[in-house]
Amino acid sequence: MALNPKILIVDDEVSQTELLKGFLGKKGYSVTVEHNPSKVLGLIRGREFDLLISDYRMPQMNGLDLIRSVREADPEIAMIMISAYGSIETAVDVIKAGASDFLTKPIDLQELLLIMEKSIDKRRLIAENRALKEILQEKFRVDNIIGNSSALAEVMSLVQRVAPSSATVIIRGESGTGKELIAKALHFASNRKDQPFVKVNCAALPETLLESELFGHVKGSFTGAIADRKGKFSEANKGTIFLDEIGEISLTTQSKLLRVLQEREFEMVGANQTIKVDVRIIAATNRNLEEAVETKMMREDLYYRLSVVPIYLPSLRNRRDDIVPLIEYFIEKYAKANNRKITGISQEARSTLVKYDYPGNIRELENVIERAIVIARDDILTVKDLPLTLTSSYQESAGAGQSQAENRGQDFPLMPLEEAERILIEKALAKHQGVQTRAAKELGISERALRYKLKSKKIKSKDSLSG
Repeated sequence: MALNPKILIVDDEVSQTELLKGFLGKKGYSVTVEHNPSKVLGLIRGREFDLLISDYRMPQMNGLDLIRSVREADPEIAMIMISAYGSIETAVDVIKAGASDFLTKPIDLQELLLIMEKSIDKRRLIAENRALKEILQEKFRVDNIIGNSSALAEVMSLVQRVAPSSATVIIRGESGTGKELIAKALHFASNRKDQPFVKVNCAALPETLLESELFGHVKGSFTGAIADRKGKFSEANKGTIFLDEIGEISLTTQSKLLRVLQEREFEMVGANQTIKVDVRIIAATNRNLEEAVETKMMREDLYYRLSVVPIYLPSLRNRRDDIVPLIEYFIEKYAKANNRKITGISQEARSTLVKYDYPGNIRELENVIERAIVIARDDILTVKDLPLTLTSSYQESAGAGQSQAENRGQDFPLMPLEEAERILIEKALAKHQGVQTRAAKELGISERALRYKLKSKKIKSKDSLSG
């Protein structure tokens, strides 16, 4: 039951309302009494009530007319009708008009309490489900994905055209470009939006478990299968299944997935019964699938089945017009999450962020902003709050006349960007005995971005620098 639910009692009999008000007040309800039903609409429009309890026969208006008018003003309010002249016909009419229940006088107060709690809980669940659905649709609606670039506009135009169909879609792009967000946008802009959206990370499970995860298994089908278990395809029936990292699945699982794509049917592991499903498949990968087909790591027929509608997500360095809107969004998000009053970002810091190439894409930018929010001393983010790898890049491109030591307290003079960045990385790795996770955290970048830099700069991996 909600905290101090608000109850409106409508009855022209003063003794009846006082009895109910006293009883319900002792039970923790907040009670408002109105003796004139013609004033009820004004009360409901001015305040929020969880439940209306009304007499059926009143001089100014009967209960049926009251229910109909209240239902128009507040479609979600719970209503209980009470009458000393109850009949089956009256009860049916009242329920059809929108009342939760119909009680006859004299009122059994304990029965009333049970009915009230049930009615209020039902109203709360309806409101929560509606709010959740609105949040999901707001969060993942097609026109709310952040960015102003022409590259993103082309992607979103394709999403809008593809979403209403049931065509299989494969989303391709580097890690951190937002493939899952696009998959959710496709789902929530489709006619399947009220049905499940089920995600499977195909790279997170070994082959033996992935098959069970996708298709389910029956008890005793393998060691550890102590009970029947539904697979993700069954869970996604009527909705959408998102197969992330599709390029990582084995050839054996690929053949079974191909059957689902072609026939929309499968068998659970260890079972003979064929299960039919109505599910839309959206896949995603950062791998070169054409190369995987050439090297026989992916079935060619599966490749073509998945590629009915390919969507290519550009890297963040190829959609720089989106960096500033993303910065503003992440500042607002993480300032609120960390209870910080950050009002903006300096021009120098903004320029630094726009010039950076982001090997980790949007995820890396998000991490940079979250870190800056946490460590910032002032209410404006400055260059001092950004990772060293970003600021050294900006100072080099801006032709700064000061040394790195003067600007950031480092112990090396102004030098070419590549060399300065190499030194920063090597110092961080040495400081943390080669643990890449800790080194990346100190540098303010993702571990993936650090590995990218190690490879691109050909920094030789020593035993002492292995992560």
